[in-house]
Amino acid sequence: MKYATRHLFSSAIVLFCVSSIANAAVPDDSYIAGYAAGILKANFNLELPSLIVNDGVITVPTNDLVVEDHIGVLQRLSEIPGVTAVELLDASVSSQPTANGTLASTSDESSKPASIPAKSSVLFPTGILPTGHLFKPLLADPRWAHFSAAYRNYIGSNVDGNHNGSVSFGETIPFYRANLGQTTIQWETGLQATVFSDFNLGAESSDLINSDFIASVYSSMRAGKFSAFSRIYHQSSHLGDEFLLRTRTDLERVNLSYEGADLRLSYELPYGIRIYGGGGGIFHKEPSTLKPWSVQYGLEFRSPWRIASVPIRPIIAVDLKNYEQTNWSADVSARTGIQFENFQTFGRKLQFLLEYFNGNSPTGQFYIDKVEYLGIGAHYHY
Repeated sequence: MKYATRHLFSSAIVLFCVSSIANAAVPDDSYIAGYAAGILKANFNLELPSLIVNDGVITVPTNDLVVEDHIGVLQRLSEIPGVTAVELLDASVSSQPTANGTLASTSDESSKPASIPAKSSVLFPTGILPTGHLFKPLLADPRWAHFSAAYRNYIGSNVDGNHNGSVSFGETIPFYRANLGQTTIQWETGLQATVFSDFNLGAESSDLINSDFIASVYSSMRAGKFSAFSRIYHQSSHLGDEFLLRTRTDLERVNLSYEGADLRLSYELPYGIRIYGGGGGIFHKEPSTLKPWSVQYGLEFRSPWRIASVPIRPIIAVDLKNYEQTNWSADVSARTGIQFENFQTFGRKLQFLLEYFNGNSPTGQFYIDKVEYLGIGAHYHY
């Protein structure tokens, strides 16, 4: 297995290159726009020239609707095949046809940036194995389930080398979603699982240092701009055999394994700003001396504007965690970079992010070690 870990890390890089080229089929916005227009005409006797469809998301300005039709329109349009979400906007926007025949919002004055209307309601498709997610990913959380590959340069001491590679293989899969009666409140349940692995790129065979396995059953809900995510999860940590044999034969291995539960609440502010916070505890833990409680909170900015000539969108995110185990000291994770709007795989968009971390190591068995690193990585997020 001399080269196994090297091949694992290399395969993660290849995955990003291949999937960026061979993207999964993106829903046809012109088809969705025509389907939506037919439903609105047949069921509500409505003709909406300002209806917008972009990457499977249908946007309907509320000035074209009577209040009594809001919920009905949201629910009927969310049932269209290929739709990932339906939004109602508080403010009116003008629109014009795009090159593919769908409608897109424009500014009244082309020389000025377009204003960003406030979302009054958002509805996602319901049923078994629905598309989309009610709770957005935490972009700067080092342990949020998603696909990624990153290089990290550690500042000062590190458990094994200062040049590390990190990969994650994970996903959040909604199994079932439903509306709460005739409202725009929705809930879903599903599975979230991932593997996080760290490698010493300075070692001869890019030794595997540690892998963390996390699996959970989750439930989430959304009501307008407010969303929540809760889960019951298992985590276990496993050291790499080459790492143990090569340099750390005197290491006192910790059989780190536990179950836990946590809750996070999120609120989306205007102009792409989001705040979130929550906490949790662990139980059935090994070692038994682990202290159970933790809190998490953060701030994100996903630009509502994109650079049209390149189609990219700027992103900034900061995540903080405090653990009772480490005397409530703050672990700070910050990421910033760009999201490519045209690179999609299974509804996930490619992001290139610079990252900074300072705090107790998020890497499994080394949770009591203080680390600091700078890095750059590729991520697929929904």
